[in-house]
Amino acid sequence: MDKYSYGTKRGGWMRAASVMMGVAVNVLLAFVSYKAGLPVYMDSVGTMTVAAVGGLFPGIMTAIASNAICTVFNSSAAYFGIINAFIAIYTAWAVRKKNMRKPKNIAVYVAILSSATGIFSTLIELTVLGGAQNDSLRSMMETLGGHVHAPMPVMLMALNVMLEIFDKGLSSGVALVLLYFMPKHIRLQIRNSGWRQKPPSQEEIKTMNSLSKGIKYSLKSRMTLMFLMVAVTLTVLMGYISMRLVFRTQKQEKTEIAVNAAKFAADVVDGDMVDDYIRYGEEAEGYTETEEMLHKIRKNAAGVTYLYVVQIREDGCYVVFDLDTNDTPAYSHGDKIEFEEAFEPYLPQLFAGEEIAPIESDDISGWLLTAYYPITDSAGRCRAYAGADLSLRYMADSLGNFVLRVALILAGFFVLVIAYALWVTGIYMVYPLNNIVNKVGDFISAGTDQQKLDESVRALREINVHTGDEVEKLYRAICDMAVNQTEQMRSIRRFSENTARMQDGLIITMADLVENRDSDTGAHIQKTAAYVKIIVEGLKRKGYYAEKITPKFMSDVVRSAPLHDIGKISIPDNVLNKKGKLDEAEYEIIKTHTTAGRIIMEKAIDTVEGENYLKEARNMAAYHHERWDGKGYPEGLHGEVIPLAARIMAVADVFDALASPRVYKPAFPLEKALSIIQEGSGTQFDPKCVEVFMESLPEVKAVLKKYSENG
Repeated sequence: MDKYSYGTKRGGWMRAASVMMGVAVNVLLAFVSYKAGLPVYMDSVGTMTVAAVGGLFPGIMTAIASNAICTVFNSSAAYFGIINAFIAIYTAWAVRKKNMRKPKNIAVYVAILSSATGIFSTLIELTVLGGAQNDSLRSMMETLGGHVHAPMPVMLMALNVMLEIFDKGLSSGVALVLLYFMPKHIRLQIRNSGWRQKPPSQEEIKTMNSLSKGIKYSLKSRMTLMFLMVAVTLTVLMGYISMRLVFRTQKQEKTEIAVNAAKFAADVVDGDMVDDYIRYGEEAEGYTETEEMLHKIRKNAAGVTYLYVVQIREDGCYVVFDLDTNDTPAYSHGDKIEFEEAFEPYLPQLFAGEEIAPIESDDISGWLLTAYYPITDSAGRCRAYAGADLSLRYMADSLGNFVLRVALILAGFFVLVIAYALWVTGIYMVYPLNNIVNKVGDFISAGTDQQKLDESVRALREINVHTGDEVEKLYRAICDMAVNQTEQMRSIRRFSENTARMQDGLIITMADLVENRDSDTGAHIQKTAAYVKIIVEGLKRKGYYAEKITPKFMSDVVRSAPLHDIGKISIPDNVLNKKGKLDEAEYEIIKTHTTAGRIIMEKAIDTVEGENYLKEARNMAAYHHERWDGKGYPEGLHGEVIPLAARIMAVADVFDALASPRVYKPAFPLEKALSIIQEGSGTQFDPKCVEVFMESLPEVKAVLKKYSENG
């Protein structure tokens, strides 16, 4: 199988199958452990395996789905989904960042995982479930409690951590065995199945991630923050609304219960006997039987904490009946109780014996909802009120515990949603865009190097983004643009090369015009061009004039060398080809070929494209007879004031004149010619040019031999 087969339908099915198998392994092991009453659950083997192979999102999906299914036989499993999600997150990170083949890294992995899961499990058990849920764990705590004097939470946390070390150590061992027996090509296809481009290596992922570091608000950070804010806002808003609705509904239900309890209590109390009950209590006829009936009413009224009967007088409430509770003792019959502040607005109605609406109060007795119902005698007069108090604090605490349980259950799904959002953002947007940016950067840095441009285009096309959206459309457009630009660059280069060859041919033609008029120069332009190339390469090799000698300068100088004597085209034949020694006037005429050459080149510069290399041709034509000591012509320049191209040509021109025969002299022996050049170092010639020329004698001799054989 091709290691780059990715994002295929088969790969997607394999990833889904790996999640389902991971869930099956988790549920099976958890079911066996639960039914056997073991203090460990082994419900994270599948999570570890899938996270190690498929990555973060498949691992979290395996974790949440496993705990959701485990609630069928263990209702507490729903609260631990967030812990299993943490296992998936940490496993995916550890496999990506650490070498999990090393025993040391595995030991650190198990230790961190065990400590974190043990502590979180203890917190959930204490805050939500009210203590350890496993019978074996409770037995261990009872046994240990007889020998170790430590707070119960500390003891539970220590036991949980130790058990988690065994659990996670065994689970990671089983996961490693499963990974070992899983075929490599299956692991690779599952891992690569989510990519919508060529799967990058870890180094390429690091490079792509580094591209986002210099951005103030990266796309990944922006999208993560957006999903996080939306998820948190919706969760908090829905939680608040749900809690308010549930609390309001429960409050209405409890209010109805309290009102009914007060009505039932009013029905069982004999209004004609109220005064006797206040005065004599248990000694009054029917008091005890009535009190027993009130106890039954309170027992059957779920949530009613206090049930009592009081007589309302101008100076306070007088107790008729008051049922005791576990928390507070009951008032005795006839006891007087001052009016509470919450009841003051209702006193006129109470004095009048009227029915009042339930009252909500928060005083010394707590946060209560009180329902009063009048008790009348045989004459229809209100003699007392039956009161039922229901604790709203208890209801709020119960609701808070319920919200905490729901929050724990939703936390796992919340993490799953965030992981999915990050996965989709990364796979469909961040990684493809960063990969494109990285390859486009390589394309830009290739400049005009055709080979690098071709390699950059190939690398760009190999990304093969197939997200099926605007990102893919952008990628295709960039690929087409890069291909077109590369082909245009190739065409321009071919045109430039053809133009350069045409220009070089023109240069040689112009130089040949001069040489054909000179009866004894004998391949002078070819040899001087070769010597110029030897000298300029030697200067480059030695590092001399590094700021000046660029690849372009070297090319321009070598290409322009044949034009150094272009000015001789203006010299009369009788002077140019005179066989004898020139007189002073004739010598002055010969010297004018430098200024004539400069004028010709300047005119060419003004009219011909390619001004850059013709500048060096002008410098060589005008100044190749200047001397280092300033005694040359036509302007008497000295030292480095003389253009470098002219200083190079001076050595090449004089050496060829010495080593070649002329109508007025024979050729000097090579040793004599070299000795004259050496003597002129620092006076006639640039010492550095002479130095590299003398160090390149093998190449110089090769040029002499070549043109002597062709002579």
